[in-house]
Amino acid sequence: MLSQFSDALFAFELFKHGTEGYAYLLKDRVGDLDELLGAIRAVASGGSVIDPKVVEGLLARRDVRGQREALTPRERDVLREMAHGRSNSGIAGALHLSISSVEKNVNAIFTKLGLENSGDVHRRVAAVLAYLGPDPA
Repeated sequence: MLSQFSDALFAFELFKHGTEGYAYLLKDRVGDLDELLGAIRAVASGGSVIDPKVVEGLLARRDVRGQREALTPRERDVLREMAHGRSNSGIAGALHLSISSVEKNVNAIFTKLGLENSGDVHRRVAAVLAYLGPDPA
């Protein structure tokens, strides 16, 4: 796979049965033709090549899932409604809360899951993935 995007969910699906014979490289990080040919040779011989940015995304996804036990029951309710695609006002209506209360719960969820505000990760999506993901081992 040669992609423009580092997508942890796609990588998880690609590698969930093992990495042998697979590669996930990012177009903008493949430095030269020799590097690409080396990756192709490694995969052809049964090895694997995974861009470090993809690995970081996979590890971050795992860490978030493992921290969901820290959420209060109310925060879990809010997260469940987020997973249903509801906006803050939709969550407020469904749970009979004020929008301000929902915002506080959403921020607490982000904090407890270790989801910092950055341009690299959409925190609401990462939180929902934590909710939807399998139970941590």
